[in-house]
Amino acid sequence: MSDMRDKLIVGLDLPTLTEAEKAVRELGDTVSFYKIGYQLAFAGGLDFARELAEDGKKIFLDMKLLDIDNTVAKGVENIVKMGMTMLTLHAYPKAMRAAVEAAKGSNLCLLAVTVLTSMNEQDVIDAGYEYDPHTLVLRRAEQALTAGMGGIVCSAEEASAVRKIVGPAMAVVTPGIRPVGSDRGDQKRVVTPADAIRNGSSHLVVARPIVAASNRKAAAEAILAEMRSA
Repeated sequence: MSDMRDKLIVGLDLPTLTEAEKAVRELGDTVSFYKIGYQLAFAGGLDFARELAEDGKKIFLDMKLLDIDNTVAKGVENIVKMGMTMLTLHAYPKAMRAAVEAAKGSNLCLLAVTVLTSMNEQDVIDAGYEYDPHTLVLRRAEQALTAGMGGIVCSAEEASAVRKIVGPAMAVVTPGIRPVGSDRGDQKRVVTPADAIRNGSSHLVVARPIVAASNRKAAAEAILAEMRSA
């Protein structure tokens, strides 16, 4: 079970530091890896991320960076100093290359966000892309591999195909994980924890099914057990 703790990333998608701190206390040693995204980051979450890292937790900083090369590079340089484990960027080749160069020599795993799991084919068309989500994910996975990124963020629906492209070494991080019977929320391409592992995911990002549960620790333990069964 301990190795699965390194594969389960709990999203602290909560509005305040007080609530995030409470969730971490309740989860205790059951969880070793946390995601901090926009919602918490803009409520003091960046300092909290540093504190968690200093306490021995792994932190996935979900910032989805995209800007001119110099701005991306300077941001990555400072994030390296924070002691984070993972950082997301949108999978644009120039931004990825700049980030890889800035993170060189560090332990920061840079993740390329391919297509958001809240998007379906019509959403991708509306955004101006000529590819369907599956094709776009695979194209961006190839570009991330070429750029030297540490991993890919995609739906677990595409994890198997992505794994064939990037090989065994790169991380394949899959959000949009929903245990059987849970609410999809705003996610459109979702997969169960067991199927995500079977499909080749190296890390599963789970937020609402755990942080919105009445018993967060029990919810996390159930997901870990399902992951282990796969």
